[in-house]
Amino acid sequence: MSILLSDPDISGMELAAVAEALRSPNISTGPEVTAFEVEFAAYLGRGYAVAVSSATLGLLCLLRAMEIGVGDEVICSPHGFRETAHAIHVAGAKPVFADIDYWSGTLAPAKVAEKITPRTRAILGANNNGHPAPWDALRDLATMHGLGLIEDSTEALGSRLHGQLVGTFGDAALFDFSAPSALACGEGTMVVTDDAALASSIRRHAARRLEERGSVLATGTAPLQAGMSSLTAALGRAQLRRLPELLERRKLTEALYEVHMQSFEGIKPPYAAPDVTEMHWMFYLVHLGTRFSRSSRDAIVDDLNGAGIAAVAYSSPLHLQRLYFESGYRRGDFLVTEKIADRAIALPFHAHLTADEIEFIVETLKDASVNVGAGAAIY
Repeated sequence: MSILLSDPDISGMELAAVAEALRSPNISTGPEVTAFEVEFAAYLGRGYAVAVSSATLGLLCLLRAMEIGVGDEVICSPHGFRETAHAIHVAGAKPVFADIDYWSGTLAPAKVAEKITPRTRAILGANNNGHPAPWDALRDLATMHGLGLIEDSTEALGSRLHGQLVGTFGDAALFDFSAPSALACGEGTMVVTDDAALASSIRRHAARRLEERGSVLATGTAPLQAGMSSLTAALGRAQLRRLPELLERRKLTEALYEVHMQSFEGIKPPYAAPDVTEMHWMFYLVHLGTRFSRSSRDAIVDDLNGAGIAAVAYSSPLHLQRLYFESGYRRGDFLVTEKIADRAIALPFHAHLTADEIEFIVETLKDASVNVGAGAAIY
């Protein structure tokens, strides 16, 4: 593809930071990781941050620290990246899906309430594609039923609700640093919380400390060896220092898209709830009208790919994936999720896109949509 879906924003500052880390005797988990944890926690205003190697392992460590496992249920969204629900499954617990709000793409509190049972231990809400979830309502549900509240902020770094940064609403939150995140380290995740005991337990489940690696001390925890490397942390620290610039550059890309999308009939425009004070998309999502089918959406994606544009369908509903069929989920169970997933296209979104490239992407999208279904209704 000549126009990439994502392209990390790397400067000389990041290259210098990684080069310096390579000269360190601790290229695995060393002081650079600790510094990244402290700086990321300070950015959010949270008490503790634990750096791990992936979002799946980060959530798994968190669930183990919360003593959630076999026989327990965690309510989550069927819309988004599959790795979230997978961690619940790997922990031995059952992912219980609840449908989403059509406009924001985030968990609908009323649907969550319907899924709470005596086996429910936590609610896992996600700030899908940068849009904050309705955290006040989700917190009320969690408090009323004595549940943990976990915030999946892997797609929303920098977004704000009521002026408050995402990642500060749950008992714990996760941020992922793999592309297409604005802060991209290749891989890596930060789990944040204000609970000292919970942070300590997450750390025990994630990895042994460096000073313990040569010891024969017995332990009651089998760590997953999911620690972050100093190379990843060095890259992350440099990107964190540049974060305001990184987010602003992506906002300029978003503005260019909006200029060309204004004349595009038949799509749902980007949405932000009234209480959202700042939004940072992970992808630029186009929601086709209801007269488009899933197959016509796929045809549009094929046309874009044929023109050298790395667009993709977003996303495949989790409840329709084979892993969860044994739980009894079938098509028709979550109509809003399915409606969105059948008609959503993720377009290239990063700071390296030029104005001409964005114009070409949108014009190609328009031509492809006319070929498969001109005049489609927006909603």
